[in-house]
Amino acid sequence: FNCEGYLIKMDPLVAAIDQGTSSTRFLVFNAKTAELISHHQVEINQSFPKEGWVEEDPREIMQSVHECIERTCEKLCKLNIDVSNIKAVGVTNQRETTLVWDKDTGEPLYNAIVWLDLRTQSTVERLINKAPGRNKNHLRHKTGLPISTYFSAVKLRWLLDNVDEVHEAFLSQRAMFGTVDSWIIWCLTGGKNGGVHCTDVSNASRTMLFNIHTMDWDPELCRYFDIPMEILPSVRSSSEIYGWMVSSDTPHSTLCCLGDQSAALVGQMCFNEGQAKNTYGTGCFLLRNTGTKPVISDHGLLTTVAYKLGKDEPACYALEGSVAIAGAVVRWLKDNMGMVQSSSEIEKLAAAVGTSYGCYFVPAFSGLYAPYWEPSARGIICGLTQFTNRNHLAFAALEAVCFQTREILDAMNQDSGVPLTQLKVDGGMTSNRLLMQLQADILCIPVVRPTMSETTALGVAMAAGAAEGVGVWSLSPGQLPHVTSERYEPQINPEESEYRFARWKKAVQKAMNWETTEPCYNGSGKPLHAGSDFSC
Repeated sequence: FNCEGYLIKMDPLVAAIDQGTSSTRFLVFNAKTAELISHHQVEINQSFPKEGWVEEDPREIMQSVHECIERTCEKLCKLNIDVSNIKAVGVTNQRETTLVWDKDTGEPLYNAIVWLDLRTQSTVERLINKAPGRNKNHLRHKTGLPISTYFSAVKLRWLLDNVDEVHEAFLSQRAMFGTVDSWIIWCLTGGKNGGVHCTDVSNASRTMLFNIHTMDWDPELCRYFDIPMEILPSVRSSSEIYGWMVSSDTPHSTLCCLGDQSAALVGQMCFNEGQAKNTYGTGCFLLRNTGTKPVISDHGLLTTVAYKLGKDEPACYALEGSVAIAGAVVRWLKDNMGMVQSSSEIEKLAAAVGTSYGCYFVPAFSGLYAPYWEPSARGIICGLTQFTNRNHLAFAALEAVCFQTREILDAMNQDSGVPLTQLKVDGGMTSNRLLMQLQADILCIPVVRPTMSETTALGVAMAAGAAEGVGVWSLSPGQLPHVTSERYEPQINPEESEYRFARWKKAVQKAMNWETTEPCYNGSGKPLHAGSDFSC
C-alpha cells in the first residue's frame, strides 16, 4: 500500500483483525501507548435457512477482512502514517463457528455454521443418551465443556454427515477444518498456494476435540465424535509468528491469533489469578483468570484455555460463563420486530419509562447456555398487561442481559469462593449507559468500563506485538498501558434487586423444556407432519 507525500515518523504499530459474529473490523494501535490510531468496520450478513440454523458466508468474511484492511490503510495514508510501520497483525475471532474448505481450490465447501446454530440438537441428545448415566458432562474431565450444540465438534460431524461436498473432499484428502481464525490465517498467508493451516490453544479448546491438560488434539475425543484428525489445523501458542501476510495491503506483517473472549481478557490486563471481565457482544461472556491450573466448575461454567503467550510460556486457564443472546436481542427487536431503526434507539425507548413494569423477557433463542446448558429452552416474554408497551419491552430486553450476567456471576462466585467486588466490562453494548447502570444495580457491585472499549482488538494486538521475533510490545507488569475508565455504582437497594432477580428466575423456569425432538401426535395418534423431523 503506497502512501504519497510526507510520512510522519512514528512508534511501531500493531494491527488487529477482529472478526466477530455481526461485523469485521481492522484496528491499528500504537505499540508504545496502546492508542487506537485508525480503524474500519464492515457488518456481516447472517442467514437463517431453517429455524434454529445460523450461517455466514466464508467468502463474505474474507471480503470484509480485505475491505477493512484496505479502508484502514487509506485512512492511515490520509494521516501521513506509513503503513509499513505495522509490524504485526493479530487475528481475534468469533469462536466455535465451524468451516470446511477445499485445500486445492481454496473454496469453502459450505457456509460457516455459526456458534449459535441449533441444527445439531438431535445429535447432542443422541450423544448424551449414550453417555454413562446420560451425563452431559461425560467429556468435561478432558475438555472442560459439556456436550452441547455450542461447540465445533458436533457442527463438524454434521457437515461430514450431511454435506456431500464435504464428505467427498474428506475421502479425497482435500478437506480442511478450521474455526474462523484458521480460515482467515490460511487465506492471508497464501491460501491454496502454501497457506498456513493452524489455530491457537484458546480457539482449539472450544472444539471439544482438544485436551486442555495435554494441550493437543485428543485421539480418544476425535474417535468419540468420529472426526478424522488429519483435517484438523496444527495448534500453536497465542503469541508467536505463524506466518507472513502475502496481502499487498500490509506486506511482511506477521500473524498470530487469540479467540475473542480470551483477547478481551488480555486487553483488560486480567493477567492475575482472580481477575475477571465481562464482554457484551452478540452474546455475553464472563471470564475469570484461574492461573496455570484448570478449575472444573460445579455450577455450570466452562473451563477454557485463556491464553498461552509464547511457545515456551505456560498456558493460563479461565472459568467462563457464556450467554448466547445479549446484543443479539437488540438486533432481533430491530430486524425481526421492527421496533427500532437502529440499535442505539433501544436506550432511548427504555429510558423513557425506566422500568419494565413487571414484564420479563428470557431471550432463549438458542436454548440457554451457562449456567443451565438447556438446549430445549426457548424465548418467552411474560408478565404482560394491557399497560405494557414497546418501551417496557425495550427495558425488559436490557434487563435480560443484566440478569443473565448476574446468573453467571453468582455461579462464578460460588465456584471460586471469593466474590468479585467489581466487574470490568467491554464490548459494543457497553456504550449503552442505561445498560451499564442497570448492570451495577442488578449485581449490587460497581461496573467499570474502559474509555477505549475496543479491548478485544487491543488484547490480540498486545499478543501479536509481544511475539518473539516481533518484540514491539511489552507485557511486563510495569510497562502495561494505563487505561482510563468510567465507573457505575449501584443506585437501588439490594432488596429491590433481589426481588427483580427472583422474578427473572421464575420466568427462566417457564422457558425450560419447551422444544423436544420427540414427534407430536394428533388426537387419532397419528404424528403431525408425518415423515418429517417435526419437533414439538
